[in-house]
Amino acid sequence: MAQVDLDKIRKQFSNVVAVDDVTLTIQEREFLTLVGPSGCGKTTTLRLIAGLERLTSGQIYFDGVAVGHQPANRRDIAMVFQSYALYPHMTVAENIGFALKMMRVPKPEIQQRTARAAEMLDIAHLLERRPKQLSGGQRQRVALGRAIVRDAAAYLLDEPLSNLDAKLRVFMRAELKKLHLDLQKTFIYVTHDQAEAMTMSDRIAVMHEGRVQQCASPLEIYNQPANQFVAGFMGSPPMNFIPGELQREDGDLFFLASGIRQRLPARLSAAVACPDAGGGASPGPVVLGVRPEDVKISTANGAGDHRATVFVEEPMGADVLVTLSLDAALLKARADAEFRTRPGQNLGLTFAEHKLHLFAADDGRALGRDLPPA
Repeated sequence: MAQVDLDKIRKQFSNVVAVDDVTLTIQEREFLTLVGPSGCGKTTTLRLIAGLERLTSGQIYFDGVAVGHQPANRRDIAMVFQSYALYPHMTVAENIGFALKMMRVPKPEIQQRTARAAEMLDIAHLLERRPKQLSGGQRQRVALGRAIVRDAAAYLLDEPLSNLDAKLRVFMRAELKKLHLDLQKTFIYVTHDQAEAMTMSDRIAVMHEGRVQQCASPLEIYNQPANQFVAGFMGSPPMNFIPGELQREDGDLFFLASGIRQRLPARLSAAVACPDAGGGASPGPVVLGVRPEDVKISTANGAGDHRATVFVEEPMGADVLVTLSLDAALLKARADAEFRTRPGQNLGLTFAEHKLHLFAADDGRALGRDLPPA
């Protein structure tokens, strides 16, 4: 078993800082996902844990033992890469057992462990085939088998599903989650796909510009984002953002923007220092955030707190996404599959008040996220 601790790790390539002072603990048997856009430092972080890159500074601990100075072959890890990297001249069985052969494990034990891994991944009937005779999903299973046959303390997976088609990715997400439950080992997973992160992880570490922006459970990341970057990255389609200002009136806090006058819940009101002056003074610019599923739209006359115009409609099968023009802003709303509109149609919209988010305009930090709902 392995608990992995990252203590202020930093990696700099020439003048580029790829990983910047990251401190993080991955618990024993946890499935932790590093997620973020291209260039955020997630793969470099994984390679530092694996020993494939040298630390510029900081330290990495496996179960309390410093390993930052150790080469990759001295760390009790197994890694699955984005490219399957299978040996084309070897059979599936030989590919899976190759690492054990290099470790001089006795041949009967190699055969036993290879068969066990193949059975777990449902590829036992493919052991005599070569990689060119396999589909993409089957090749990915062989790559996973080559990792799990080692019985390592921690498994590092670098975007292993990115080369698969969309339907197979969804299937393999469930397979990986089940594999983690079966193995009961520490999994550290890297992806740019927030759907993968949300569906498989015990915790998610969202990275941006070499730093961890937030590390929490999938639901906390989604419902209580630490800042505007996390809120915009996690969710498909992403959260709507509306710049505006705050104003107090008769003890209530309102968000004001072109075409919007929205009362804010008590938890956000308590989080914002907004002194009364002359009927309500604004503390400065802020950004209101609301997810598409929390924008309720209606074609009924007089319905809704705000008025908007339909920009475009996108039927998705189970539901429909409606892009709305609200003065200068474009917002997305998620509606029932039967809901139908036409471009240019006027609609009423209402925000789910208890689901609203507020962000500081200067640095994007979330306001009121640690306070209980009103």
